[in-house]
Amino acid sequence: MALTRPGRRAVRPAVQVLLVVLVLALAELPVAWHYLVTWPGDQWQVDVEVYREAGRSVVYGRPIYDQMTESPQLLPFTYPPFAALLALPLAAIPFAAVGWVWTVLQVAATYATVLIAFRRLLARAGPLRWLAGAVVCAPMLWLHPVADGVRFGQVNAFIVLACVADLALARTRWARGTLIALATAVKLTPGVFVLHLAWSRQWRTAATVVAAAVAVTLGSFLVLPEASLAFWGGALTDPTRLGPNMGTSNQSIRGFLLRLGPGGTGGTVLWLVLALVVGAFGLQVARRAHLAGDRVGEVAAMGLVALLCSPVSWIHHFAWMVVVIAALVGDGRSRRRLVGAGVVTAWFLCRLPWWGITWLADDYPVRVFGRAIQNADTVGALLALVLLARLYPRRRGSDVTTSTIPASP
Repeated sequence: MALTRPGRRAVRPAVQVLLVVLVLALAELPVAWHYLVTWPGDQWQVDVEVYREAGRSVVYGRPIYDQMTESPQLLPFTYPPFAALLALPLAAIPFAAVGWVWTVLQVAATYATVLIAFRRLLARAGPLRWLAGAVVCAPMLWLHPVADGVRFGQVNAFIVLACVADLALARTRWARGTLIALATAVKLTPGVFVLHLAWSRQWRTAATVVAAAVAVTLGSFLVLPEASLAFWGGALTDPTRLGPNMGTSNQSIRGFLLRLGPGGTGGTVLWLVLALVVGAFGLQVARRAHLAGDRVGEVAAMGLVALLCSPVSWIHHFAWMVVVIAALVGDGRSRRRLVGAGVVTAWFLCRLPWWGITWLADDYPVRVFGRAIQNADTVGALLALVLLARLYPRRRGSDVTTSTIPASP
């Protein structure tokens, strides 16, 4: 059946699907060509190689957390044992093919996130919303964090999709909170959503997240007892397994402080204080978004909390910016909101942290400028959180927020 709408020519679903695939393929081509064709072999898809080796470790019965990828990377597996079980299918695929398959899946996950998060905007396209979603998705694929996800073969596109699908869809066929639980069992940072769910009195969803995450973790323990003891008994708290925490790629508040000081106990105390302040502010923004009926906004706010307050947030973790930009855009009718979304989009399209480190390495004048843009993603995330807060002003004397944002369909 053809898609129809008064005043518009019908576009057959099959044609629209082909156009969607074409737009996404053309948009991703420069990134995929750069990172999958011309990229050095010793840096090729290094993170998906970590996942694959974990799956192979399960198959071969070797210690998951002692295994390293090949030289020169020598990267260990840093995720919970449940993630190793999910990586089992990768063990059956030749590594040369895994990178391409993983890239296609990341593009599909980002597109699905756009369809959900930008739903209010895409609804204006009527029956062409699937094609409009592909057009909107194109610049999202070029965001520095999203492109870095392709560069490394990362898992963040799937984590973001799980959380936004769990909370931002009006109706789900699963118990709401289940996908966040699975995401938490793969990568611990989505667990921060439990704090928001409890504070905003979404008790059933919070209980589902906790119960499902515990069930999956216990199930993983029964299947992989030695690996579970190794992870929860040591690998989890070993910061050296994550790489150089003070490196430019760590754009959390802690990474910012490690680069600028102070260090030692004073730096740790300062980080904890700032993390508490930013976390409390972000929780308040998420709660106001929830009360305003903006499910996309509450996911965006909590994604930013996870990024800023986590001890380590690599640049590719900032894939949450796709949801943040969607929350700022809304239905696209507000010029002020479009300007804010445009600023955040332009900010994260640029590779500002690497511009900063290049500025410092080449010893250009005004080093403070280079140091500032070296930490640009931290600043950009804080800016985005402030812009989100402005969308949900609190009414004096009332616990109910006011907003021009309609509830997500």
